[in-house]
Amino acid sequence: MSAMLLVRALRDPASVDALSPGQWNALIAAARAERLIGSLADRVGDRPVPAAARAVLDDALLDTARERRQALWEADRARVALAALGVPVVLLKGTAYVAAGLDAGQGRFIGDLDILVPRDALHEVEAALIAAGWEWVKEDPYDDAYYRQWMHELPPMIHATRDRMIDVHHTILPLTARPRPDAAALIADAVTLPDGLHLLSPAAMVCHAAAHMLADGDMQGGLRNLWDIHLLCTQFSAAQEDFYASVYEEAARHQLTAPIARALRLARHLYGTPVPDYRAPITVDHRLRWSDRLFIARLLARDGWGRETRKGLVFAFYLRSHLLRMPPMMLARHLLTKWRKGHRPV
Repeated sequence: MSAMLLVRALRDPASVDALSPGQWNALIAAARAERLIGSLADRVGDRPVPAAARAVLDDALLDTARERRQALWEADRARVALAALGVPVVLLKGTAYVAAGLDAGQGRFIGDLDILVPRDALHEVEAALIAAGWEWVKEDPYDDAYYRQWMHELPPMIHATRDRMIDVHHTILPLTARPRPDAAALIADAVTLPDGLHLLSPAAMVCHAAAHMLADGDMQGGLRNLWDIHLLCTQFSAAQEDFYASVYEEAARHQLTAPIARALRLARHLYGTPVPDYRAPITVDHRLRWSDRLFIARLLARDGWGRETRKGLVFAFYLRSHLLRMPPMMLARHLLTKWRKGHRPV
């Protein structure tokens, strides 16, 4: 299983020493499919590898270094565009990791710029970004209305000259989702960077990563999201003795205890994250549950060419992601509307 080769290589880079040429092909295919090729290159480092694999890994490091520079530049451009508003702008996901110099930013590919701002400032933020050159990606009136009424973010925007996307969040889960995170608390507890931008607190950063992986998606890119969680937890817990207790406290605050517990169980099982069990002040057992096996099967559903396998399971998680986002009747109306407009799940 190519995905399992990837997990092993990330967890223990020495495991690549004994790989055959065919296994290297499978490992690189899985890493590319999961957008973890840069992370794999960073973990493998200077270990002796086949020449063809070394060329791929070196290219990946160059690509991630470029994306890192682009991500930090986009964050700075957003900072300048929004500076006059005087509202906190919180960086999320990959850009946050690289801006903070965290281990989770090493070798990480970064796509869109994700920011969190107060909901009551959305109109001013939107206007300021448009004035600074960003424009709408989605022109369909239904999609625009759906984002504005039900989602946790504005419709995506792209800069007219730099061709880079920005997602403006006002909370971290759709408004139709069952958990209702306290976005105001996330912003109030954010850490300020020297340039005036902000980051979520360490515990909130892990909660957001778990929510993004398990409470708001179909597990596409799940191994990368789980690798983020592993690196965040490993780094933060080394600096704070009671870090996991603070994560559970933060999760309870945002109605995310179940996603956090599952994310930590999966991370400990697959990546060896040093997550302890607790007996006091809370009781938490991080041994796998039977349902975790389904999530693991979904995470590892790739063949030797990096293609998704277990199509039935993948589709089941696709449906699950929509059921997490909205009640059944609303989901039925939404999917019917999208079907009529020609959308088909991949």
